Amino acid sequence: MPSVSSSRPHRPLTAIGLRLVAVICLSIMFVTVRLADARGVHVVESLFYRQALALPVVIAWIASTTGIASVRTRRIGVHATRMVIGMTGMVLNFLSYILLLPAEAVTIGFTMPIFGTILSALILREATGIHRWSAVLVGFLGVIVMVRPDAGHFPAVGVAVALSAAFVTASVSLILRELGRTENAGVIVFWFTMLSLPPLGAAMVFYGQTHDAATWALLLLIGVTGGIAQICMTAALRWAPVSVVLPMDYSSIIWTTLLGWAIWGNWPMATTWIGAALIIASGLYIAWREHIRARRFRSA
Repeated sequence: MPSVSSSRPHRPLTAIGLRLVAVICLSIMFVTVRLADARGVHVVESLFYRQALALPVVIAWIASTTGIASVRTRRIGVHATRMVIGMTGMVLNFLSYILLLPAEAVTIGFTMPIFGTILSALILREATGIHRWSAVLVGFLGVIVMVRPDAGHFPAVGVAVALSAAFVTASVSLILRELGRTENAGVIVFWFTMLSLPPLGAAMVFYGQTHDAATWALLLLIGVTGGIAQICMTAALRWAPVSVVLPMDYSSIIWTTLLGWAIWGNWPMATTWIGAALIIASGLYIAWREHIRARRFRSA
């Protein structure tokens, strides 16, 4: 009998293309959040419309693939936990792009695999050798080079929020790993979106506002790009393993830098590029070591 991995279709170019579309959409979404904030949109509004406008996209995707009936679950409690932590991470990510320039926020966000390694060792008790711990140290060195604590040119609150966002996102990855054992991607995306809307809707009673047409267009863009990104990021894993598509995530520094330059005329300093190179190298090395570890486990 063929294994699941051997029977799964393998189309690396399709997977890479989907992941690139997801990364570009996420870059547009985060930059749009910053634009909306400048027009007086509260972060709660951005979160609500991000989820509410993405829901039709998610439902249409599920209906055309696995069918609406596939969203049934017996693990609603775990989905609720994932929602709470995931929404916390989304709040922090949105705030990081408001408090920092886009290239700076996305670069610090690349520390997520570093925090993921630490959490896997501390919580899951996974064996973590000298190679991955060295990569963790290199990644944090990249953060230090980038923010240059002595210079004070980065808002300390913004850096703290961005690092917290990466940490919480890494925590979500541990829950997704557990959920993924019994739930398919469509179920996870659907319940994350659906469960987040009641608390966000309640918060909108206090933070909801009326806006002009241009601001509504920005909010629509946040929701649509967020929904498309979720679907493409998930669909990419149908056609290739994480080790193939993960490097595409680091292209986000290109898109966010170009958008930041085109809209605000901002260009990252040399230390930002050096720090980004160290953080990206750290993340890619951690992913490669994880791939080698998984391959040895399958062989055993």
